[in-house]
Amino acid sequence: MTNLCIIPARGGSKRIPRKNIKLFLGKPIIAYSIEAAISSGLFEEVMVSTDDSEIAEVAKKYGAIVPFLRSDKTSNDFATTFDVIEEVLENYKKIDKCFTVVCCLYACAPFVTSQKLSESLEILDSNSYDSVFPVIPFGFPIQRSLKFEGNKINFFYPEFSLSRSQDLEKSYHDAGQFYWMKIDKCLKQKKILTENTGSIIISEMEGQDIDNEVDWKLAELKYELLQNIT
Repeated sequence: MTNLCIIPARGGSKRIPRKNIKLFLGKPIIAYSIEAAISSGLFEEVMVSTDDSEIAEVAKKYGAIVPFLRSDKTSNDFATTFDVIEEVLENYKKIDKCFTVVCCLYACAPFVTSQKLSESLEILDSNSYDSVFPVIPFGFPIQRSLKFEGNKINFFYPEFSLSRSQDLEKSYHDAGQFYWMKIDKCLKQKKILTENTGSIIISEMEGQDIDNEVDWKLAELKYELLQNIT
């Protein structure tokens, strides 16, 4: 089995300019993903898919390779993660390099550790899943979620309006950190999450969606707290 790590990092981030190489506690945030992947020892190659020369230089500085730049087609706001993965694999195929398993690891995922990558790969292999990714439990039952209808507030699911929180089924959301995939299975189905996808559960402290400056500060605080705990 040959494993490839792809770290997508385009240059055109809008909400946080230069997000993928912005300093996170003194180090470019992409460096955390690169270092976690390399230290895991799981990959034949750790590559960064980017359209940006500055990001490419930072990636190389921390040990990743940039064998080719991303195309304009997969660098716009509408390209999906799967589009990027598919393009990278096609480019590798052109130079006669093939892999069995790919891990798409996001550039802004400083909480990812080599241990979590290893545990997730073990889940993928031992359960014969097509893909595996980390999830975080919702802090409050989604069955009790609310919506506005005009100026009034109502339940999305009125049938659960009187249910106790502890009686409702646990729900989870994508941690937005990484995806392990068996290449043949996912390419054939043209998607990352198939009907045969597993997951690894992480805590709210081990992840943070980073879409704005407040998110960024929260992520730094969580990261520092985790380092003090461990």
